[in-house]
Amino acid sequence: MSKNTIMPLLEHIVELRKLLIWIFSVFAVFAAVGIGVSPMILDYIKSTPPASTLEWNVFSPFDGIRMYMSVALVFACTASFPVTLYLIWGFVKKGLHQHERSAALRYIPYSVVCLLLGLGFGYYVVLPMSFTFITNVSEKLNLVETYGINEYFRFMINIILPIAIAFELPIFVMFMTKIGVLSPDRLKKSRRYAYLILVIVANVISPPDFVSAFIILIPLVVLFEISVFLSRSVYRKRQELIEGANAAA
Repeated sequence: MSKNTIMPLLEHIVELRKLLIWIFSVFAVFAAVGIGVSPMILDYIKSTPPASTLEWNVFSPFDGIRMYMSVALVFACTASFPVTLYLIWGFVKKGLHQHERSAALRYIPYSVVCLLLGLGFGYYVVLPMSFTFITNVSEKLNLVETYGINEYFRFMINIILPIAIAFELPIFVMFMTKIGVLSPDRLKKSRRYAYLILVIVANVISPPDFVSAFIILIPLVVLFEISVFLSRSVYRKRQELIEGANAAA
């Protein structure tokens, strides 16, 4: 390996180290804020259904502090997401073409909006539906429902987090289409494989039962079809710009 090759590689490693330090620092700041707002977040969760209908229990002396820190970390992950995306864009933009840079920067606000929509949809729609279904099954089996605070929070995160991540799929597909990596035809041809991947993803990121996997799979499939539709629109505009540039040339 020549010296000319080693120097740029070392520069990239140094830049990557700086990026990771910045990301960790931002996360640490929001985690500190999260520790302060955790009681308010927990009070809100306990005041909204389905948690408002439950009596939360602790089965370990560490359950309270574990819940406290878990809420703070989830808050930090969510709140630092926009800043993290911007820092990553600043790191990779040097290797992108001008139209790729502008596309990546323009899609960052949309990705934040989609994340918030995913969190809201998961919490206010999917979580109550899945909890109601599971509660009905327990009632039919004459089971006494006693939930620990950690078990409920884990169940809630296992439902909400995959939905929030899945809501990023349309933005990802639109960006890949914008820079020419994906196309509507390619997405259509790979639909059967995409569905198989979605089934696998739903089973991996959901709790180990069929009901939870199926509940998560439905919005994944819907979001994929929305992504195909949006990709068609982005692809059409991209082709028009290319044709216009060729005509001008």
